[in-house]
Amino acid sequence: MAGVLSEESGVGTSRVQQQVENEITPTLAPYRDTDEDDGEQKPSELYGKYTWKIEKFNQITKRELRSNAFEVGGYKWYILIYPQGCDVSDHLSLFLCVANHDKLLPGWSHFAQFTIAVINKDSKKSKYSDTLHRFWKKEHDRGWKKFMELSKVNGHDGFVDYSDNLIIKAQVQVIREKPDRPFRCLDCQYRRELVKVYLTNVEQICRRFVEERRSKLGKLIEDKARWLSFSAFWSKIDQTSRRRISREKTDVILKVVVKHFFIMKDITSTLVMESLYSGLKALEGQTSKKEWKKLLDSEKIPTPIVRVENDMFVLVDDVLLLLERAATEPLPPKDEKGPQNCTKVRFRIIFVKATKDLLDDS
Repeated sequence: MAGVLSEESGVGTSRVQQQVENEITPTLAPYRDTDEDDGEQKPSELYGKYTWKIEKFNQITKRELRSNAFEVGGYKWYILIYPQGCDVSDHLSLFLCVANHDKLLPGWSHFAQFTIAVINKDSKKSKYSDTLHRFWKKEHDRGWKKFMELSKVNGHDGFVDYSDNLIIKAQVQVIREKPDRPFRCLDCQYRRELVKVYLTNVEQICRRFVEERRSKLGKLIEDKARWLSFSAFWSKIDQTSRRRISREKTDVILKVVVKHFFIMKDITSTLVMESLYSGLKALEGQTSKKEWKKLLDSEKIPTPIVRVENDMFVLVDDVLLLLERAATEPLPPKDEKGPQNCTKVRFRIIFVKATKDLLDDS
């Protein structure tokens, strides 16, 4: 098989159990729960589900078994299983494959996030696995050799029903990535499901990025000689030059944001993009006035330190004041869950990137 994940990669032991562990009761959705029309195909139009009922599972003698082909995002796919394992013993191997890959035009490429589940009669015990992969000529399949132990499949754990049927479900989200700005990439319902599983991971990624940059900025401010030197340099600059330095084209900043956070093999990359997309829309004033007022009135969201004017990011106050604020204003506690936490971190990421060139020059 071309695309094989280790048994640990992207595997969720119990989707329902993980959802409960990361459950939040939001007062405002941390992601924009809409499917805006930007003239391109919406994520919901590139998403699909497929259910495969395998009858008489324990009587199968074939080494491998394929589902019927199904279409998602304009592409045809199928599920491939090895009832006795692929190059392993005592495990069910399971893969998502591109149908008729040998007949596709040269240079073809399908980028998708997908979830495959073996369904248990007790939904809380169903076994889920998620991953993100770019399918192409040499990697036209992706999956898990050790998806789950055969003893659990064939035992009395509820995966094979009384009629010896096994049910496998797939969710496939084809992604049209953009290199120049954060983008929507997930169907709303699929995103809500993934958020409940991976929210903590997304927050850790964003927090780690912000804390690393804040640490560098804090060291600059703590170094009295360097900070006084920079302050003196800034005070001597005329107002026109200050205004010019305090702004940058959104395309310049957003390309860096996407390059840093959209990692092809990282299952959480799509959720990070969705989060940054929501933060950007809020900065652009496309969040409804009611939602925006609710955020600010919550006293948990600081006033943004950048604003968007046409195609520019603009700092909202004097650079020295904003740098000190960025370095000293506390982040939400690590155990604080909910949409406010996500939104704060999104605003800080945009600001840190917006001041990157200024700090590099200093």
